[in-house]
Amino acid sequence: MSVDELVFLPLGGSGEIGMNMNLYGFGPAASRQWIMIDCGVTFADYRTPGIDVITPDPSYILEQKENLLALFLTHGHEDHIGAVAHLAADLGCPVYATPFTAQLVEGKLKEADIDIDFRVIKMGARVEVGPFDLEYVTLTHSIPEPSAIAIRTRLGNILHTGDWKLDPSPTLGPVADEDALAAFGREGVKAIICDSTNILSPGESGSEQGVKDNLTELIGAQTGRVFVATFASNVSRVVSICRAAAAADRSVCLMGRSMLRIVAAAQAVDLLPADIGFVDPREAGFIPREHVLYLCTGSQGEPRAALARIARDDHPDVTLNDGDTVIFSSKIIPGNEREIFDLQNSLVELGARVITEKDADIHVSGHPNQDEVRRMYEWAQAEYAVPVHGEARHLKFHAEFART
Repeated sequence: MSVDELVFLPLGGSGEIGMNMNLYGFGPAASRQWIMIDCGVTFADYRTPGIDVITPDPSYILEQKENLLALFLTHGHEDHIGAVAHLAADLGCPVYATPFTAQLVEGKLKEADIDIDFRVIKMGARVEVGPFDLEYVTLTHSIPEPSAIAIRTRLGNILHTGDWKLDPSPTLGPVADEDALAAFGREGVKAIICDSTNILSPGESGSEQGVKDNLTELIGAQTGRVFVATFASNVSRVVSICRAAAAADRSVCLMGRSMLRIVAAAQAVDLLPADIGFVDPREAGFIPREHVLYLCTGSQGEPRAALARIARDDHPDVTLNDGDTVIFSSKIIPGNEREIFDLQNSLVELGARVITEKDADIHVSGHPNQDEVRRMYEWAQAEYAVPVHGEARHLKFHAEFART
């Protein structure tokens, strides 16, 4: 006799950070129906020379893709959406995403000339596919519209957190929907599949409001031109920098392809406040030095990014001068140290003052520290905790933490 089972199968993103792809299955082994959550890439490093990005291996689900009901995207970071344009046509299922995430994915699909069944849903939407009843639950993170997905089935409920944090005062978008999380917990949760990125860090991850306040003070104190490097996908940080620039009577110029692309996506879904505007690089060149701020890609030392080109004196519109200030409103992602230090040395050699998150509180993580994870567990009251989105040391510590 065949017996229905509820199955969680990560094809990427467990035992590693990046390349997230998760399957949830329901039914007997011979005729199981599946949904997929996220479809991301990881970026190559010294261990994979000649390769730019790596996708998860989808062969397991491709062999039974007629049973794959849908792909759901939790948010728009590359490690969660970057493989959609590579794999979605082969997967052959509908893809669901909230408006901002959809803008980012649709741009990639258009660039690759790929047409799929793409379905844009509202924040907090509820979708039923086969034996699965899914609800998007609003959280906070370092990109707009992050969502956990509450999965209801006959055999039990699962909370898939995606990437998240608990920011009490975000500068863009709502706070986490604590009521919805607690209500789902009261229904009974079989398992929580939870982000492990910052599980080694005690306390809380910090708020974007504090970063905004510190950037406002820091930018206001500068006298020459100001360059700020940050992650382009952190739209709330972009807004904070624009507000800080306005307070210092500086016009903002966007530098870098991904910065332009992501800001355009945010504008397309009305995420950016209407009073925020930008000047183009040529116009910025005629603005007095004390009245302009350049918002740049390249915080990780990427050689083709805007800031690296400026540091090489290789940019057609911008030249760095003695007395300018370069602010890194970002952290160093492990593995990028050499590239970032080389970039910062080049900037200093050109006469710039370099300020990083080690010098001032101008960056916070988008992932939960221990106190936030503890609160999530209190809401979910799950029978089982399944740590994901981390390397071996994160997962092992998270498992021990969840038992306490």
